[in-house]
Amino acid sequence: HGRVAMAAFVGYCLQANGVRFPWTPYPGFQDGLTPPEQWANIPAAGKWQFFVFIGILEALGECFPSGEHYMAGGRPGVYPSLTEPNDQMLSCGLYPPHGFNVDLLPFRASLAKQDESKRARGRQCEINNGRAAMLGLMSLLSASAVPGSVPALSGIEGFPQYSGNVMIPFEGDFTLF
Repeated sequence: HGRVAMAAFVGYCLQANGVRFPWTPYPGFQDGLTPPEQWANIPAAGKWQFFVFIGILEALGECFPSGEHYMAGGRPGVYPSLTEPNDQMLSCGLYPPHGFNVDLLPFRASLAKQDESKRARGRQCEINNGRAAMLGLMSLLSASAVPGSVPALSGIEGFPQYSGNVMIPFEGDFTLF
């Protein structure tokens, strides 16, 4: 969750300051919207792509843990290699025997060369940065939804406000009632 929060925090800050891709990121893109408004503007199929990809990663990590499961003493955030399937992945029959030509962590080999104390410190820094990003992202969302709720951000002139509900990610796309 920390890695996702870090990406979301940086993305929110960049978009709120007018940094844009040089191409149209999705059909119906409207320039000049705040980050929460931009999320609300994404078609439902685009939003579901995010959640399906996350679900695939979660299923890989849960069904084919690389080493010991993180709830049983293993390291969180460690996913099996997609380029070199293990025996358990091959035996289920749902995985191509040659592997995928994509690896989620291409820098895995360089990390293996570091000594354990340096890797442990790096993991702790990543956890701390992830926690800070979670707090930062929630403060940005809170300040955009409720003006004055984050005193450190209330003094910023032109801070983007959002009139929708940031806690309902599919608001307007469908309803259960």
